[in-house]
Amino acid sequence: MKIFKIITYFSIFLGLGIPAFAESISVSLVRGGIAHEALFDVDMRGGEGFAVGSGGMIYRTEDGGGTWVLESNDNRLALLSVSFSKFGAIAVGQYGVILLRSSSGEWRKVESGTEERLFSVDMNNEGYAIAAGSFGTILRSIDGGRSWESVSPSWEGIFDDPDNRLGGLFDPSIYGVKVSESGRAWVVGELALIMNSDDRGVTWSVKNAGGSSAAGVSPTLSAIDIRRDGVAYAVGQEGTVLKSLDYGGTWEALRPFTHQNLLGVKAKLNGLIVVPGMRDIVMSTDDGGTWRSVEGLDIQTGWYGSVAIPITNAGAFVVGNKGNIIKIEQ
Repeated sequence: MKIFKIITYFSIFLGLGIPAFAESISVSLVRGGIAHEALFDVDMRGGEGFAVGSGGMIYRTEDGGGTWVLESNDNRLALLSVSFSKFGAIAVGQYGVILLRSSSGEWRKVESGTEERLFSVDMNNEGYAIAAGSFGTILRSIDGGRSWESVSPSWEGIFDDPDNRLGGLFDPSIYGVKVSESGRAWVVGELALIMNSDDRGVTWSVKNAGGSSAAGVSPTLSAIDIRRDGVAYAVGQEGTVLKSLDYGGTWEALRPFTHQNLLGVKAKLNGLIVVPGMRDIVMSTDDGGTWRSVEGLDIQTGWYGSVAIPITNAGAFVVGNKGNIIKIEQ
């Protein structure tokens, strides 16, 4: 296992007011694949977890991310998201595919009712799940993913469109989903969209929405994470990082640290935030007050799309191009 020890140094740069610091970060390659492989999502609970990707790949760890073993399944469609809770494991992907893992370890396909690509899924310990994807698709399940129903809202009038650039027919793709143990849910997507539901996905309330005009197009948001203390982060294009202190009720934009597209986010109660993306992985240890880039391996030339941080805080596990699974430790 290759380990790169790096020292990152920052000083006040371009007037952004980032304080100087130096800190050792260890970046290690836990699992490496080949050029045409990709892992799109990872989720962990305690020492167990799953990573999913191209060709229906599903990897499982039982030792806190130290080793990952390929699990067999009959699906060959790309799996784009995975969620793991006390209720079980669920994976979603291309053509509306949804797979559930049985207690015996077998993955089986269930009917989703859609052929739209599903980009994200999250399920809580009670078996309440939201899956979302292309062209405004939002599905919900209240039985651990065994059955699904569409709960997509009407998109008419949500976005600012003064020049009719969207044509009045715009159904935004939804790229990120978060579900809480209390049954609340949040989704993020195109044109800076953030919505939440307080009634287990029956109705949705818009908390942030941009638009398209001659002056510009609002950034796509790729991922969202909400801690149990109500602090939330949503990330996306051009280094966009939005922060909320009230469970996603209101949002403010943080000053960009990078202009790379950000694809995933995980925030811990101790102030640690890890955000992987295109040609960059950025971190904060003070709840977004200051940021640093992680360097090493192929981070600056490849892409990483999802991150999981075990409860033990033994490090952050990030997945992405070439089917790589890397571990970041301070």
